[in-house]
Amino acid sequence: MTRPLKDNELGVFLRSRRQRISPVEAGLPVGNGVRRTPGLRREEVATLAGVSIDYYARLERGRERRPSMAVLDALAGVFGLDNAEWQHLHALAAHATGNGTSRPAVPRSCARATTLLLLEAVRPSPAAVLSRVNDMLAANPPGLAIFHGLADWPPERRNLTRFLFLHPAARSLWADWEDIAAGHVAHLRSIAGQNPDAPDITRLVEGLLPESQDFARFWSRYDVKPRTAGDKRFQHPKVGRMTLSYESLPLAGADGQRLIVYLAAPGTADHDAMVLLDMLATGQETDAHPL
Repeated sequence: MTRPLKDNELGVFLRSRRQRISPVEAGLPVGNGVRRTPGLRREEVATLAGVSIDYYARLERGRERRPSMAVLDALAGVFGLDNAEWQHLHALAAHATGNGTSRPAVPRSCARATTLLLLEAVRPSPAAVLSRVNDMLAANPPGLAIFHGLADWPPERRNLTRFLFLHPAARSLWADWEDIAAGHVAHLRSIAGQNPDAPDITRLVEGLLPESQDFARFWSRYDVKPRTAGDKRFQHPKVGRMTLSYESLPLAGADGQRLIVYLAAPGTADHDAMVLLDMLATGQETDAHPL
């Protein structure tokens, strides 16, 4: 059973990394016996990191909450963490000691007036303002229409994570739904690591775990990867196939809000599809109500 966010997230993360790295990847000799533990044993991690077995076991069990920077970096080296995972590890450790970055208990639930102007300025590119937990706070007409079916829900319920896993239209909207879903949850994990017991994050995750087996599957993998740019392939029922690049831009002084903009080079079929989507979407209600 997946633990609540606030329950020893540092230990959960360490255990997930330990279970997915093989002895060979960690530079250990291959033995002849059958291993009962997936990945590395605790004692192997402790030896490689230069700490006692008891100390490492207490870290995983949440009984040791003040690991030094040297210990964290040693563990990151054992597990082969990338930069995003390294930052996540240090954020969880800071939170465990009570030194994590504080977050507003109730982040703002509306977009600034200047941001709304920006949404219109980037048309015909679909664009939306999302909260740190992916509530759609505002969007231009194509920015709402690109998520076909999301407009079925009232503005105060429009959350892209819930849409991705709970709305039946989402499964066929992306040509590679499985990859999109995995990356989406990995991004949410990176956000959750900054403040594991934030009420909005806890409410979203703990609400989705029993509702979606797929969400629970991806969440239990504990992949951590912020998403800032890339490409997405849509199979949109109104305009057909289109591959759009996207940029995720943090909005300064806005409690973790970010602006998502989808783009295509002028003169391409993808751009034509994007323009058509904007034309078809004009007139839709786009501003979300305060949550």
